[in-house]
Amino acid sequence: MTQRPHCDAAERDPPRVLIVDDSAVARAALSRFVTASGRFALAGALPDAARALAFLRHERVDFILLDLVMPHQSGIEALPDLLEAGGGARVLVVSSSAAEGAAVTMRALALGAADTLVKPGIGAFASRFGETLLARLDMLAAGGEARPAPRRATVLAPPPFDAIAIGASTGGIHALASLLEQVPAHVAQPIFITQHLPPSFSPYFAVQVGVSAHRPCAIAQERGGVRAGEVLIAPGDAHLLAVSGPDGQVATRLSQAPSPTGNLPSVDPMFASLAQVYGPRLLAIVLTGMGRDGLEGARAVRAAGGTVVVQDRESSVVWGMPGAVAAAGLADAVLAPHEIGAMIAARRSGARA
Repeated sequence: MTQRPHCDAAERDPPRVLIVDDSAVARAALSRFVTASGRFALAGALPDAARALAFLRHERVDFILLDLVMPHQSGIEALPDLLEAGGGARVLVVSSSAAEGAAVTMRALALGAADTLVKPGIGAFASRFGETLLARLDMLAAGGEARPAPRRATVLAPPPFDAIAIGASTGGIHALASLLEQVPAHVAQPIFITQHLPPSFSPYFAVQVGVSAHRPCAIAQERGGVRAGEVLIAPGDAHLLAVSGPDGQVATRLSQAPSPTGNLPSVDPMFASLAQVYGPRLLAIVLTGMGRDGLEGARAVRAAGGTVVVQDRESSVVWGMPGAVAAAGLADAVLAPHEIGAMIAARRSGARA
């Protein structure tokens, strides 16, 4: 995928937005929001994916607002081609089918959509929806302009580890899939994941992760067991913690205690808890996401002697969470998700679950 060169803010034109929606009413409303913002430029508004692909052959855009239900070819079917043709453009799915918990939403995010937004019914395009839409675009635009930290690949073969902890938010579902697909089945360490998602998304997310990881995957339970090679996911309404019993076995705990960042679930308490259990034999990974969740947890991991790896800016949808860790000097390596997966595959010590 082509990456565009960075330039100073004074030299940049407003980000260009392409709308792909078969509804003329929706195209008109979305176009009005984009042009009235003064912060974005309308590149085009097209009724189907075929015309969008033809448009992208000769026009550059920064964002694509994509409906999922369209004639001839659905947005889901066209998404991979649009991402490739867009050459780095971020896709924001704006569709009535992107309702909370919908399986199609998870599929769109796994295929590489940056975010999703539920489109209101015809006649309900109020100013509040426009404000929400522009806020999402602002967040994605800001995430793409964080100054990259130097790539540090000094821990391509990290110390032996007994557990892997991964934290992610916006853009994390696609990044997780890219990472986990590189990890072979014989890697026996348990994998703990906190992804910022509503509770109703958790079952769909667990299924998606299981497919990408080619290993058992479950939503963590209170006092649940931790088994070698299994993926455990924080439920959407609780932090995922771990404790070590007198017999040396590790069990999961759930908590709804307030976190410093306000996230529920939060990466910080998961990292801190696992650092207490696994100490220097914990590998903690921070993937794309808005905000600073994972920063304080990364401090705890490093204090315990563990290893911290973050996703690079170039492959991140929003370089907030990984960028905060890198800027604090806590990252042992800054890599793309598939490189992190390859690193894990290269170092496969026996698990201590």
